[in-house]
Amino acid sequence: MTPPTQATFDARPLTEPVDPRAVRAFAAELRARGTATMNAGAIIAVVVIALSAVIMVPVLVSVMVAVLSGSGSGGRGGLIPFALIGVAAVLGIVLSLAGWRRARTTRYRLNRFAQANGMTYEARIADPPLPGMVFGIGRSRASTDVVRGTTPRFAEFGNFQYTTGSGKNSTTHNWGYVAVKLDVPLPNIVLDAKGNNSFGSNLPAAFRKAQRLSLEGDFDRYFDLYCPEGYESDALYLFTPDIMARFIDNAAELDVEIVDDWLFLYTQRKASTLDPATWAWLFGAVGALLVKLDQWARWRDERLLVANPPLASSAGQARDATALPFAAPAGMLTPPPGVAHEGRRLSRGFRWVPIVVAVVFGVVWIALQAIGSMH
Repeated sequence: MTPPTQATFDARPLTEPVDPRAVRAFAAELRARGTATMNAGAIIAVVVIALSAVIMVPVLVSVMVAVLSGSGSGGRGGLIPFALIGVAAVLGIVLSLAGWRRARTTRYRLNRFAQANGMTYEARIADPPLPGMVFGIGRSRASTDVVRGTTPRFAEFGNFQYTTGSGKNSTTHNWGYVAVKLDVPLPNIVLDAKGNNSFGSNLPAAFRKAQRLSLEGDFDRYFDLYCPEGYESDALYLFTPDIMARFIDNAAELDVEIVDDWLFLYTQRKASTLDPATWAWLFGAVGALLVKLDQWARWRDERLLVANPPLASSAGQARDATALPFAAPAGMLTPPPGVAHEGRRLSRGFRWVPIVVAVVFGVVWIALQAIGSMH
């Protein structure tokens, strides 16, 4: 994958006509590899067809027999509801099959799109081993329509879903994401984009307010930045004015997380899609950030050296590790790549607004019940 920009990627496979035989062959290849996936449309199609075969077909046969047997006009009028049900069932089958075929075509197009741009495609990855905040929640976790590139560095574009709750209270959550591999582990830093929030943050996790760091310029108008306590100066080193400007210009509608040696961009719409404008947006955002990530590779956590101070320097005298800069000049003792324990993960907090709203509604409901019982 070349540095993704709006000008360099080839979007033609997303929209140009496809050969149905090639689509069928690719679907068979996915089944053989064991990576074929059934989306909601395909599952509905199977259910509708099965129910129709078991229930509706005998009913329709009975209706046709009754009509052909020459029943009176009144009897035929009574068969109209059954005929309408049959038409609705046939229409449901047709629409479900269309959705299933559309899903197969989408996977085929995305695979060709990946190949045209020097990347690879995976239809489904169960429980992907990624450390981002959205990937460890709930159950039935899976990434779908994953497009990956390896140069100039590893980048993965995909859609992710997981389920929380159970029974009638279960909810399926959907995210689009971009995962970019970094050169070294960095402190856990989150940029909560304000442009995609509604009633408070849309992120699946909340963080303690004490970890909120205000940066200079207009950055606070676009993002709330959270970093581990004690890592404020490290965040300032990583988010220099030029990098902040690139995030504002290219990723203001994306939530951002740095965790371990990964950079994640999150969106609540599909990231891997047949929409060329979405790919142009995401490729442009990633391409703008890639050219600045090299300076992050020079960051070092001086706490690792403080925790294991050297006995002596090459000159025979112990150095003061606490005075080390983040990117020490050549010849000076520097910590190894890594992050001290206290910087690896942000401390989680609570979202009080949903709790307060639930309590208020509960109190109002109890009050209304009490008033009703009085009458």
